[in-house]
Amino acid sequence: MRDAVLGVADGLTVPFALAAGLSAAATSNDVIVIAGIAEIAAGAIAMGLGGYLSAQSQRQHYHSERSREEREIELAPETELDEVREIFRSYGLDGRTLEVVTQSVTRDKNTWVDFMMKFELGLEEPLERRAAVSGMTIATAYVVGGLIPLLPYVTMDGRGAALWFSTVATSIALTVFGLIKARLSGAPLLRSTLQTVIVGALAAFVAYGLAKALT
Repeated sequence: MRDAVLGVADGLTVPFALAAGLSAAATSNDVIVIAGIAEIAAGAIAMGLGGYLSAQSQRQHYHSERSREEREIELAPETELDEVREIFRSYGLDGRTLEVVTQSVTRDKNTWVDFMMKFELGLEEPLERRAAVSGMTIATAYVVGGLIPLLPYVTMDGRGAALWFSTVATSIALTVFGLIKARLSGAPLLRSTLQTVIVGALAAFVAYGLAKALT
């Protein structure tokens, strides 16, 4: 869901800003559509690869930290035992109960390492296919989001009317997206929605203004 939110957010904002900017400079909607499609394709590839590499990096980081934790357990077991005890003490355990639980967790090396990864480092092992799924989700969401502001330029002739309908469609999509994001994150509905819409509007306004000033 996080990847889909990221892809849709950029997919709505960047192509919308590009189309708005070109509306002030392009001679026809065909130019805007071609440029928009090229941007959506490039953006989807870039965002998808970025998500893939980020997920790969997280997986590599996890396994690097796991190898380090395994070495520490082998080289300094007493120090690591004390760390386990401190973790359980933070949950209110002490005395014999503390020792029994500590010995139970550290009896098996893999269980011990798993415990340290989760409770000391706060790391969960990423799923093996996480990188590929993340990349595809972000790229697909970017394409879906990017087509919304571009469709009016495909179906209409006049640049002014297409820009108006694109603005309305994108504003509605950004509002819905802001509401969904607020629901998922627990953020205030109004603030999250306004932030999302304002970012998209600001990007389009700057792009349009620059294009207008340079033509």
